[in-house]
Amino acid sequence: MSEKKRYNVAVVGATGAVGQKMLETLENRDFPIEQLKLLSSSRSAGLKMTYKGDEYVLEEATPESFDGVDIALFSAGGSISKKLAPEAVKRGAVVIDNTSAFRMAEGVPLVVPEVNEEDIEHHQGIIANPNCSTIQMVAALEPVRKALGMKRVIVSTYQAVSGAGNEAADELRDQSQSFLNGEDLEANILPVKGDEKHYPIAFNALPQIDVFQENGYTFEEMKMINETKKIMHSPDLPVAATCVRLPFFTSHAESVYVEVEKEGVTVEEIKELMNNAPGIVLEDDPSTQTYPTPLSAAEKKDVFVGRIRKDLDEDKGFHLWVVSDNLLKGAAWNSVQIAERLIANKWL
Repeated sequence: MSEKKRYNVAVVGATGAVGQKMLETLENRDFPIEQLKLLSSSRSAGLKMTYKGDEYVLEEATPESFDGVDIALFSAGGSISKKLAPEAVKRGAVVIDNTSAFRMAEGVPLVVPEVNEEDIEHHQGIIANPNCSTIQMVAALEPVRKALGMKRVIVSTYQAVSGAGNEAADELRDQSQSFLNGEDLEANILPVKGDEKHYPIAFNALPQIDVFQENGYTFEEMKMINETKKIMHSPDLPVAATCVRLPFFTSHAESVYVEVEKEGVTVEEIKELMNNAPGIVLEDDPSTQTYPTPLSAAEKKDVFVGRIRKDLDEDKGFHLWVVSDNLLKGAAWNSVQIAERLIANKWL
């Protein structure tokens, strides 16, 4: 038997929360890597990181960094992606981008493999990884949409601070200690580092993730709305979102209301769909208080669903509680999954 083909892989933003998870996921999956490049800003260049027991020196990301690279995983912010992803493609790499830079761009597939893997085939060098909160929601809703049709989606999110990066996680730790010591809380990062006002996240809830748009929704909320329609190829699907940051470190939780098209659907039918769906784990038994939580979902690749109930007033309406590790399925694992499907289907 011939030896499995191996690929030259670059990770851009290797020192960030998602970049570190990407490396961990590549290692856990024994991804077929011939050569690995860890790329970063000039500030982090020269630092060392370990992969499979070997030490790698971080290099500053430049256009020339992508010479000879087959697959480039980007998670270094939208401005870096806009600048360097096209350069990587010019040099023959396929880019899997974890920022919002290309998600809504014409001709760029926006992919959750359990939902629309076939879209990968039509890439023109760049494949976009959706927003973390979008990924887990559409993964849970796709089996419902396929079997029962879908008329409307309303989601409220309960999102972990790691979604805002390592600095936000550090700020939660510092503020929590200050609060317990009876000291004033210093806020410099959340809800949005570059925005004018900052609020403490410790023992608090912030109904703003990303900057406000002219319509009163935040950019995060509009990401969920627009990305869901694109991934599901349903431009007219009514979707509404309210996104809230809460003071825990890992995994996003979501309360999702969905209206189906089919009449007379039961909760048991929805549960059966979840049981048979790829990447979904059903944890739903009120008699034993069984349901997913952010802590129970942390460090796991799956999307967990529980609290499935029929709406009391709308026969076609159902409520679901959806939880997933935002750094894994919401970012690193979804990106590596896309890379694996690229290779398996010979779409590279």
